[in-house]
Amino acid sequence: MSSAAKPQVWFLTGSQHLYGPETLDQVAGQSQQIQRMLTDSGAISAEIVWQPVLTDSPAIRDVLLKANSDPSCVGVIAWMHTFSPAKMWITGLDVLRKPLLHLHTQLNETLPWATIDMDFMNLNQAAHGDREFGYIQSRLGVPRKTVAGHASDPVLTRRIDEWARAATGFAHLRSLKLARFGDNMRDVAVTEGDKVEAELRFGVSVNTYGVNDLVDLVVDVADDEIDLLVAAYADSYRLAPELARGGERHESLRYAARIEAGLRRFLTEGGFGAFTSNFQDLGGLRQLPGLAVQRLMADGYGFGGEGDWKTSALLAAVKAMGAGAPGGTSFMEDYTYHFGPGTPKILGAHMLEVCPSIATGTPSCEIHPLGIGDREDPVRLVFDTEPGPAVVVGLADVGDRFRLVANEIEVVPPDEPLPNLPVARAVWQPSPSLQTSAECWLTAGGPHHTVLSQSVGSAVLKDFARMAETELVLIDDDTTTDAFADRLRWNQAYYRLAGGLH
Repeated sequence: MSSAAKPQVWFLTGSQHLYGPETLDQVAGQSQQIQRMLTDSGAISAEIVWQPVLTDSPAIRDVLLKANSDPSCVGVIAWMHTFSPAKMWITGLDVLRKPLLHLHTQLNETLPWATIDMDFMNLNQAAHGDREFGYIQSRLGVPRKTVAGHASDPVLTRRIDEWARAATGFAHLRSLKLARFGDNMRDVAVTEGDKVEAELRFGVSVNTYGVNDLVDLVVDVADDEIDLLVAAYADSYRLAPELARGGERHESLRYAARIEAGLRRFLTEGGFGAFTSNFQDLGGLRQLPGLAVQRLMADGYGFGGEGDWKTSALLAAVKAMGAGAPGGTSFMEDYTYHFGPGTPKILGAHMLEVCPSIATGTPSCEIHPLGIGDREDPVRLVFDTEPGPAVVVGLADVGDRFRLVANEIEVVPPDEPLPNLPVARAVWQPSPSLQTSAECWLTAGGPHHTVLSQSVGSAVLKDFARMAETELVLIDDDTTTDAFADRLRWNQAYYRLAGGLH
């Protein structure tokens, strides 16, 4: 998948003509200083693009319409440097379709107590102007994030970055094309969902393609392209001896490379950023795609097994949110539990498809039998996951809306080696405990397929859910089963009431 240019966030400053040109020049200069402060912090993943000071309704509407239509702009930050009468913002806010962050700040960190006069007060009155702006946003019901503090504060820049990452993921999802190879696994409920509603809510376009459309491209891959991929595998991973050149299973590795090359071509030519596969519908493929899927995920593609398009789309969005941040993001599935001795844990994995971006150390490239799919033994990467804090999040269609269910976790090393488990895996301790986490996840109807991310935390997911106007329920250290169940009941009432008002 081609890497996108660094996303932009437009920095808007409100004022008014009442102050005269000299003051407005000062406003512009100080606004640019704030923009530079945010940029120079190095903490914000998006490019902060300064826009001229806004002093009337037509200019405000015009810049927000331009923000809507500019694909490089993922959101806008608005700051009322002085006093910008909020009626000027009504038509602009009404047309805005990009995420909005209301920044409540000022240039000076400390008041100049000995020299402060009314000229200073009139110029530096964001404490006044931002309240006017906050009112009109609330009056219009504009979704936004509000962040208050000095622009030099690392806490403030971190919170802006969380919002910018969420906006980046939301923008990626709005234009995402997802290819399903075959349908979802038969008789499974949670991987179903309303694809029309998903495109309306999130923007993702989900369509199905025959597996043999892919097979035709796989068959056509040239030998020299396979040679290059096989060489890359040998450079990047620890190859099992039987897969190495001259080994008895080397042809299986070459066929895995053939799948990767054909799949990449299909996705690239179709402009797809996410895809699914299904072991019950493999057409003419000789292997279930394993290594190819893992490497494509590492390059930023979304993926869902068994036709799970919702998880595939979510993975693509979360990968976009985490771009450039430490840690990786992968397709995941809760498989089995360790109830004790010691701290209870979850062992997560999948048949083959776990992204090596979360690996600790160099993955091993291996081949093992797979008891389902009725195909040749597939090649896959095997590894443990890098320990550290992470989050798992799933997307479910609960009938009248989509629901994101998230759990803060701590990835830990396995208690003992896993020499007989021939798949990539992650072991984690869920917050606040395995018992509470599992009970809450089940109560919420959370899916068994999830996205595990070490690069995106729950704060970013909260901002993303707000932008997408989608329910999010979070299981963290403060969660109790009773309070969580009560929240689900209140959410049910809210969303049904809110749905009736639209």
